Amino acid sequence: MEALKGFDIDAPRWDQSTFMGRLKHFFNITDCRTVLLPDSRLDEAKALVESCRAGSVPPGTTEEQLHYAKKLYDSAFHPDTGDRMNLIGRMSFQVPGGMAITGFMLQFYRTVPAVVFWQWVNQSFNALVNYTNRNAASPITPKQIGVAYVTATSTALVTAVGLNLYTKKAPPLVARWVPFAAVAAANCVNIPMMRQQEILNGIAVTDEDGKILGHSRKAAVKGITQVVISRVTMAAPGMIILPIIMQRLEKYRFMQKITFLHGPLQVMMVGVFLIFMVPAACSLFPQRCSMAVSKLEPELRESIISQYGDIVSYVYFNKGLVACSASSLERREEY
Repeated sequence: MEALKGFDIDAPRWDQSTFMGRLKHFFNITDCRTVLLPDSRLDEAKALVESCRAGSVPPGTTEEQLHYAKKLYDSAFHPDTGDRMNLIGRMSFQVPGGMAITGFMLQFYRTVPAVVFWQWVNQSFNALVNYTNRNAASPITPKQIGVAYVTATSTALVTAVGLNLYTKKAPPLVARWVPFAAVAAANCVNIPMMRQQEILNGIAVTDEDGKILGHSRKAAVKGITQVVISRVTMAAPGMIILPIIMQRLEKYRFMQKITFLHGPLQVMMVGVFLIFMVPAACSLFPQRCSMAVSKLEPELRESIISQYGDIVSYVYFNKGLVACSASSLERREEY
């Protein structure tokens, strides 16, 4: 018990200023095995986390048990409200959910109805993830979610159907890459739409000690851009490399005899990619971004210089997670 005295359960277990530290962190919270645990086990983890925050750790509890309880808490409970999130919207469901949808998008790319259906399923999944991880402190309205959903779905469908028709005479491999183009285009629309209030009103920027200095729209744009890059990077290897693999495998006679297994096979192979790419993509950029004061909006820059002079040369802000809004991660990613 003495060893656990003063233990900060909300402090990151690994150094979040390095890529490897962030990678270990996201491997931890995206562990898809946690989706198999019963609600009673998750509730026990929540109770242990809350008791630790209150400074009352049950006798006999080890540090490793506290770390595991925090892992379960981060994977299943909303950081703002503490409510248990629906299964599909959890970070730990990103791999199983993504592998199923992406695998079938890559398998059923030839006909327009199939393209429309699976792009719609993908955007519906993204919308549910965004809704589940919405910021409780500055909630997204149902109207904003609806507009973002419709816009992203329309973008994906227009891109997919348009390229599908355009590539009819192109090499077969080009047509297999159409789903990735549609997913990338939709991400470039969906994330900014979901976080439009941050673009319009700015996000809080602080000094190195965490003191709020104001709100910056440019900081919001930088954070959202990094999240878009991470989302596209997450999908890219599986949706670009796997079509090349399948194009070659389908030339073999044994593959031509088991066409009914091509879909499940692609789902499993996408899963292999996503197990590594989900945490790797989330780890590309530090959660706590920085920006030079000289690059801020003129009014904010002048305000900071007038109050602090040359003492503050950089401001810091939370970029938000690949599946979450920025403010909702302040406790989860604080360091």
